Amino acid sequence: MPESDIARAIVRNAVHRYIASRRDRVDGFVDRHFTFAGSLALHRAALGLDMVRAPLNLFLAGPALAVKLASRAARHAGMPHLAARLARCRLLRETALSREIARLVATELLEIPHRQRGRASACDALPAVDPELRRRLAAAIDGYVGSRATAAEITAAIFAAGLGALAVNQATPGLVTLGAALAAAIAQQTAIASFPLGAALGALWYGWFPVAAGPGLLAVTIAGAVMTGAMLTAFAGVATDPIRRRLGLHRRRLLRLLDRVEDILCGAEGDGFTMRDHYAARLLDLADLAAAGWRALGSPRIA
Repeated sequence: MPESDIARAIVRNAVHRYIASRRDRVDGFVDRHFTFAGSLALHRAALGLDMVRAPLNLFLAGPALAVKLASRAARHAGMPHLAARLARCRLLRETALSREIARLVATELLEIPHRQRGRASACDALPAVDPELRRRLAAAIDGYVGSRATAAEITAAIFAAGLGALAVNQATPGLVTLGAALAAAIAQQTAIASFPLGAALGALWYGWFPVAAGPGLLAVTIAGAVMTGAMLTAFAGVATDPIRRRLGLHRRRLLRLLDRVEDILCGAEGDGFTMRDHYAARLLDLADLAAAGWRALGSPRIA
């Protein structure tokens, strides 16, 4: 057997042993950080500027996914320089919570060096890995962390749907339609209360001839719903992490991350840690906007 093949076999065996040792750590990692108490401690990092970054990221999530897809399209079209330039474009703001999760994955699960503001870990279970492979490992960790943020967005959409069903008895697939539905309900109740012949006749009249929210009320209510939902995304994990732990979702995703790390260390191409959640969240956004547009077209009267 050629020496190069022997060397590759030795490297592969070392990688397989390393990944096997990381898989043995997954259950302990999940139990430390994704129980209610563990997630609550983890989300302390979200207090502070994350309260501002979360709403901003909610608005930028769609454009960020579009840039990512454009980068992939450019790579497949044979334009590597454009693909690399688009891949370096970071629209989403890094949150303190995402930095903390990335640090824990790197230092506790993978045991690789990690530097962060004011903190650094030199522990290295992969001392012979070159800088390019380390860059790709960091990209894989970023992909895992990004999948958690998207899961929080989906949680906010579920919250919007549930609140819409309870508060206004309407289907509200997202925060925009929730805000529009609440604005319509406020306008309706205000019109009933101010009806010259009394609220009882006002309820009857506006039951036949419903009013629509004015543009000012609509803008304020939608903005409030979106901001509230964005704040919810910053702390959604406190409620959802224990559930996802019980369902085994955290374990499966971390194992998928380790599969990707194994591929990278064995020389596979690509950096991605692909999750379909991004596409599900954007489909919910489209459904939200479509529902809001349909409601606006169907309610021409302005209160």
